Amino acid sequence: MISQDISEELEERLQVLEGKVLYQDRTIDELNAVVTQQQDQIDRLTTELKSIRELFDGHEEFVDGGEEPPPPHY
Repeated sequence: MISQDISEELEERLQVLEGKVLYQDRTIDELNAVVTQQQDQIDRLTTELKSIRELFDGHEEFVDGGEEPPPPHY
């Protein structure tokens, strides 16, 4: 009788642990998908920024505002 109680308790604990592992696996998979998506977005943005920097290379007068005097209210 005691052995059967221990066996049932262990079986229940094992089921609880299996449930937690399944939940953690699912959560890890979801987080991995988000991280992968974010890395793809970072890569695209980095490429776009590099392209923009190359466009403005040698055109500092557009970036710095050139030699235009400040407006009268300054």
